[in-house]
Amino acid sequence: MLVGAVLLGTSSRPAAQAQAAAPNTLTSAEKSAGWRLLFDGTTIDQWRGFREKAVPTGWRAVDGTIKQVGDGPDLVTLEEFGSFEFRFDWIVAPGANSGVMYHVSETGEQTYHTGPEYQVLDNARHDDGKNPLTSAASCHSLYAPPRDVSRGADSWNEGRIVIRGNHVEHWLNGERTVSYELGSAEWKAKVAASKFNEWKAFGTFASGRLVLQQHGGGVAFRNLKVKTN
Repeated sequence: MLVGAVLLGTSSRPAAQAQAAAPNTLTSAEKSAGWRLLFDGTTIDQWRGFREKAVPTGWRAVDGTIKQVGDGPDLVTLEEFGSFEFRFDWIVAPGANSGVMYHVSETGEQTYHTGPEYQVLDNARHDDGKNPLTSAASCHSLYAPPRDVSRGADSWNEGRIVIRGNHVEHWLNGERTVSYELGSAEWKAKVAASKFNEWKAFGTFASGRLVLQQHGGGVAFRNLKVKTN
C-alpha cells in the first residue's frame, strides 16, 4: 500500500513510473509561468517550525517527501504569501488528520488562530470525515465540498489552493471543492457561528505563511509548488 510505502520508507510504484513522474521538479513550462518549488525532495530549507527558528524534529525529509515523524509544532514557510497558487500532493495513513493553512500570522498562539485551513484527512476512517464541513479539501468548519473526491488513505491526492485578492478556491484531484470571498458578509457570518469566532484575528490577514499541520497520525507531502499572482 502506498501510504505504508511512503510512511515506512519504501516505494510500491514501478521504477519507470516514478522516474517519469519526476516528483519535486518543475517542467520548462512551469518555470516559464513563474512556478517555484518549496521543497526539492531532499532538504526542508524553505520551512521552519511555527514560532521557531529551525525545522522541528517531528518533521523530516524522507524518500522525496516532507514527512511527519513525530510530535511538535507545525511547519511554516520562511516566506509570506498574499495572492498565490499553491499546488501540493498529500498522502495520509489510515485515520490520519492534517491540513494546509494559509495567510497565517505568528501573532497567534496557534497556526489555526489566524489562518484558514484546507483539510487533509482520511475521510473513511477519521470522525471528521463524517461531516462535509470538516472533510478533505473543505475550508475547515466553514465551507464544505459538494462531494467527496479524495482518494483516501494509501493514495496520493493532488491539492491546490488559489487566492486572488479576497477570492479563495480549494481544489482536490482536479475538482474545485470550495470557493469563497475572504471578509465577505457570508464569510463573517460563518466565522461568527464557528469555533474560530474565539480568535478575532482569524482570517483577517491579507498575506501570511503557508503551514503544514501536525495533527496526529501519519502524513507526507511532496511536489510543493507555488506561483505568486
